[in-house]
Amino acid sequence: MEQLDQIASIIALTMGVAWASGINLYAAILMLGLLGTTGNMVLPPGLEILMNPLVLFAAGAMYLIEFVADKIPGVDNTWDGLHTFIRIPAGAMLAAGAVFNISSLLRKIIPLTVFRSLLFSLSSCVNNSGKTASPS
Repeated sequence: MEQLDQIASIIALTMGVAWASGINLYAAILMLGLLGTTGNMVLPPGLEILMNPLVLFAAGAMYLIEFVADKIPGVDNTWDGLHTFIRIPAGAMLAAGAVFNISSLLRKIIPLTVFRSLLFSLSSCVNNSGKTASPS
């Protein structure tokens, strides 16, 4: 039963991370890193890099830049268009990082790592498509 809880937790984290990165990649990275650093969330080994102070600083700086860029009409559309191609693979990498160090049981249950990555990419892509298509 404990293994089933672990599997459900990993699946929830991967889908949540992929979805959140489609909305705002830098805020998702920053919040995961802060939650891991403060001990409010135990990050999987594949995502522990997000607790690095340099990663936190970079994510915070990029979030601030994105916040400002979102307020300037021409820059907003360019930023969203460019980040359409950044958010999707980054969301997939975050989701894959969440399942990077999974038990052999989970690998037996879900052996198609490429399929999972594509699924997480699709989740991020569907979420991100609404943001790009929305008017400024």
